[in-house]
Amino acid sequence: MRSLFAAALLGATTLAAPADEKVPYLPGMGNFDKFGLYSGYVALDDGKKNIHYMFVEAAENPEKAPVLIWTNGGPGCSSMLGFMQENGPYMIPSGGSAFHESATSWNREANVLYIDQPAGVGFSTCAGKLSCTYNDHISGQDNLDFILAWFEKYPEFKPNDLFLSGESYGGIYVPYMAYYVDKHNTDNEKDDSVYKPNLKGFAVGNGVTNWEYDTTAAFVEMGYWHSLYDTDLYEQI
Repeated sequence: MRSLFAAALLGATTLAAPADEKVPYLPGMGNFDKFGLYSGYVALDDGKKNIHYMFVEAAENPEKAPVLIWTNGGPGCSSMLGFMQENGPYMIPSGGSAFHESATSWNREANVLYIDQPAGVGFSTCAGKLSCTYNDHISGQDNLDFILAWFEKYPEFKPNDLFLSGESYGGIYVPYMAYYVDKHNTDNEKDDSVYKPNLKGFAVGNGVTNWEYDTTAAFVEMGYWHSLYDTDLYEQI
């Protein structure tokens, strides 16, 4: 009797992910039968914003593997770039016409959640000028709201460790995302009825961290180191 009950619970957990968002096949990639692939939307701000995501389950033990959120930067770069050319299960080179299986896909170690954010980037949508206008705090709060809503769609992953990651302007997006998740957890620390993501850390590659130092100032030094101009011009700049 106990084994039947356990099997029923396992079945309920397995079916928690929305079946209508499961992607069985993508042209050029083939069938997704070794791990789950999902694509869908999370609505924010009463449907004025809709955040698109791709979720790639870990190739092994997804029920125990961490959930790792990835966002490209820009601002304005779709995270489908990361999915298809950087750390997804299949890659296509720039200008190429065929995908190949990646030996370094991050889903070999984690459940990877790619998000097109803020709304208006990639396949994500926003309605009207007000909903499409952002600063770093607004995008950070929206990302928190997305994370909380996404875990409600995929409740079987609520106990898993959560990591945040990104690149380029992700050097701004990711720390703000972490700040708002941590603030949510701290503000609701004593309320057991509120879900608190199991945030463990974040990672940023090639990140913008301070616009004053990471753009023109950084390029001047980098260009000089790579001999793009001579010392006279460098001193003039």
